[in-house]
Amino acid sequence: MLKALYDYGIRNGLALPPGFVPKPIRAYILLSGSGSYLGIEKCEGDTRACPDIGSLANSPDKCNPLAEKAAILLCAPAETAAGEPPAEKELQKAKKAKNNRVKQQFFHTMLQSAAQAEPSLLPCLNALSSPEIFAAIRADAEALRLKEMDRIAFKVDDRPATDSLQIRAWWTEYRKQFSKTNPDAAKEEQTRCLITGEPTVPLSTVPVINGLQTVGGQASGESLFCFDKSAFRSYGLKQAANAPVSEEAFAAVKAALDDLLNGAPAMYQREPDSSFRPTTPIYAGMKFVHWFDKPIQPKEDPIAPIFGFGADSDEEEDAEDELDPEMQQMLRKAEEADARGQADRLVESVRSGVKTAALPGQYHILLLSGASGRVMVRRYEHGSYEDLQNHLARWENDLSLCNDTGTGLIRPCKLTARLICLLSRQKGDRKPAERLKKELSGLTPAIVMAIINGSVLPDAVAVRALARIRAEMLDPDEKRTFGFIPNGVCCQWLKVWLLRKHRAQNEEVPLMPYYDPQFPHAAYHCGALVAIYADLQRTAMPDVNAGIVQRYYASASRTPTLVLGQLERLSKYHLAKLESPGLAHIYETRLNEAYTFFGQENTNHLPSALNLEDQSYFALGYRQMSARMIADRKAAAAKKAEQTVNQEEA
Repeated sequence: MLKALYDYGIRNGLALPPGFVPKPIRAYILLSGSGSYLGIEKCEGDTRACPDIGSLANSPDKCNPLAEKAAILLCAPAETAAGEPPAEKELQKAKKAKNNRVKQQFFHTMLQSAAQAEPSLLPCLNALSSPEIFAAIRADAEALRLKEMDRIAFKVDDRPATDSLQIRAWWTEYRKQFSKTNPDAAKEEQTRCLITGEPTVPLSTVPVINGLQTVGGQASGESLFCFDKSAFRSYGLKQAANAPVSEEAFAAVKAALDDLLNGAPAMYQREPDSSFRPTTPIYAGMKFVHWFDKPIQPKEDPIAPIFGFGADSDEEEDAEDELDPEMQQMLRKAEEADARGQADRLVESVRSGVKTAALPGQYHILLLSGASGRVMVRRYEHGSYEDLQNHLARWENDLSLCNDTGTGLIRPCKLTARLICLLSRQKGDRKPAERLKKELSGLTPAIVMAIINGSVLPDAVAVRALARIRAEMLDPDEKRTFGFIPNGVCCQWLKVWLLRKHRAQNEEVPLMPYYDPQFPHAAYHCGALVAIYADLQRTAMPDVNAGIVQRYYASASRTPTLVLGQLERLSKYHLAKLESPGLAHIYETRLNEAYTFFGQENTNHLPSALNLEDQSYFALGYRQMSARMIADRKAAAAKKAEQTVNQEEA
């Protein structure tokens, strides 16, 4: 994993010299080469490689050189206190200002040293030392409403001071005095770097990784290597010596992680005016990071349409057909803003066999989160791009299932929307992303890797999907037009779980997207029968409060033999209530067709009890039969309307 990250950083030119960190600059103090103050230039989106002192900048007496916060760089001189003793709040404010002045003096000391290596910095030092110029700088900063946390740097003759090569050479030597290792590094015992394999004097502590605040991380960053307990140490080695890495190699790893946690913009090749904005999606409290061995076009990334990467990839904006209408609308807005069309066609081309563009040979995937100041690597996976294409195409194919009306397939949706359907049902829940972190934190990595590897889904997926279906069938959402049909996404989970379970046993079950009267499983046809009985009751008694679905679905999905006999007796009453004899004939034909399966062979008996696999087939049979009946009614209505039009024209 470390070598893959290192290669990514080096390949994309992300690694900065040790001791330098990319930082956003919010304003520049403009000076001429002769020392004249020219004003302050406010800027946006200007990121520079700046000298960085690391965690020492958090100490009360040190700061970073050349580019620092306005609160430090422009801290006002001390004033003599007079009058009554200040209040507690004022004391805290005064203490903070005192610390900033100490840091400011440290900044001046470093600037003096830097000016010896780069004479163009002398105007900067003189400007900060001159009371008149310093007062003018503070006044301009206040007029521009610069905040205390805004980072300020210098420009001399319109050239940023941080870009000087002499400054880089100076800082490389100057920073050695802050190193926790022995200054006489040449005499220290060298060891092999875990990343490059080259002899090196390893870092005693490694720089922290930022970008995990939304998944349990801290604002100050997380350590990728952490050996702060004796139980984590081997052979008497201390701190990061247990995982020795050179400063240069880890700088490349850190730069790679910084880029990847920002959506891996260095990996994608795109036009400057492209609307594509890479992001790093979050699943159940983990960031999903992925990259390939070579730069690619956004449309060549087959992972994007499956996992929903894009400008608006956010857990709380994900939804799908089977969720409530408000969440459906949220998903539509996100999808309109997400340029997924080309990537969708790529996956379709893989499935259809159409030749695609040449793509990288290897993919890498990381699931990351933060915990107590440490980077938690939840999962790391890598493999061939060809296998990835095949597995993602199989995932799409396994998901194919009829929609509620039986007139097509359920439209694609993002993975987070599918995960939401595995949560326990809570009406009115507007923050499912928070529950994803708690309920599915242990399950999500296994699901993601099953998709990537084309492997079996955990049994917990089927358990959760069935529980969600039963809860919704017992108390259907009034806002859903087809609330009496099992949740489509939950049934997709069941279908994939069943197909892959049998595939792992070298058994290929022909589970089709639509209802199959010849499907060789009794529980499937039991579900179809219950769906017919429920539809018959809705047609005969549309105003009934508690129908067959609410009263019998849960028990029928577990012990169908005990329920089907009672439903058969009720059906005679319901058939008698139908006003049209032709409609009664249609329902009798459907029931006879479904019951035919149980008379074909002696082994096709009505099951007395259904296990987890059988209950999954039951739910799929129920859904597919319900969708078929709705499709038949729509086709009949369309045919009748066409006949009416023809008669009127005649």
